[in-house]
Amino acid sequence: MTAQCEVTAKRTAGLPMSVFERWLTLWVALCIVAGVALGQLLPAPFQALGRMAVAQVNLPVGLLIWVMIIPMLMKIDFGALHQVKDHWRGIAVTLLVNWAVKPFSMAFLAWLFIRHLFAAWLPANQLDSYVAGLILLAAAPCTAMVFVWSRLSGGDPYFTLSQVALNDTIMVFAFAPIVALLLGLSAITVPWATLLTSVVLYIVVPVSLAQVWRKMLLKRGQARLDATLARLGHLSILALLATLTLLFAFQGEAILKQPVIIALLAVPILIQVFFNSALAYGLNRAAGEKHNIACPSALIGASNFFELAVAAAISLFGFQSGAALATVVGVLIEVPVMLLVVRLVNQSKDWYEAGRTAQ
Repeated sequence: MTAQCEVTAKRTAGLPMSVFERWLTLWVALCIVAGVALGQLLPAPFQALGRMAVAQVNLPVGLLIWVMIIPMLMKIDFGALHQVKDHWRGIAVTLLVNWAVKPFSMAFLAWLFIRHLFAAWLPANQLDSYVAGLILLAAAPCTAMVFVWSRLSGGDPYFTLSQVALNDTIMVFAFAPIVALLLGLSAITVPWATLLTSVVLYIVVPVSLAQVWRKMLLKRGQARLDATLARLGHLSILALLATLTLLFAFQGEAILKQPVIIALLAVPILIQVFFNSALAYGLNRAAGEKHNIACPSALIGASNFFELAVAAAISLFGFQSGAALATVVGVLIEVPVMLLVVRLVNQSKDWYEAGRTAQ
């Protein structure tokens, strides 16, 4: 059971919430502040952690993501994956939003805000680069972190795994052509090492570990598996907060040096997140899908595969480019904003179900 689900269950049962549950939003805010402060006070250790990367994929963050997603993956019985075929509408909505809407809506938002509304406050020689970074960010749908968002919203784990696997497959073929089309570049160098490393690190390895652990626990009975998952619930949230702290520690210097630019770049990203999540959520409701299908469908459309976006921006435009900075802004706002989206879909469950059953 996730922290959010536990909160809901305790409210329903009239049980008091723990201090940790009651003030989760506060802990997120404190982690952001702590991350920036620690990155400035102890630069050497955090720089060392930041350098622990393979093909632009940070290994400490990768390990923390394992802690976040393995409990959810342990709930999956691969013999029951055939259930996903009953939710083809949710898959269709996910694919529509991820590949037919998201990159193009971001291209429009980047054109509107970067080239026009905010152009006077941004370096003129970096406008094209900022636009490119935002497009790279939107053209890469989320992979591993969507397991976390799905878990926090009570999403169907089978559906989540299936849509992530399908998105990864499509990304191999669609990422370069879409980016090339929107950026007007004749050739896009896809950072294949980053793409493949991320898929192995965030999907193949944790799925394998989770299934081996699941089978070992089931040999001792279902009760042992349930008890282990219950203990791992809070550990997943702590790993999420630790990840947030690390990400802000890594990028604290950029935040302090260019706060206005980062704030301006965050605006189209924020609009993109809420637009795409609301679109996918509403389409699933109109299609009659269950709430636990609509949640991961909406959340994967709102979040991004930022490792791939950052790697592509650096390889195409350079480490100090506006494109690289724009993708980094996506990294910074990913966790706090997605936690807000999770809260919104959780709180709107009654509204969602009322509209779905009325059809």
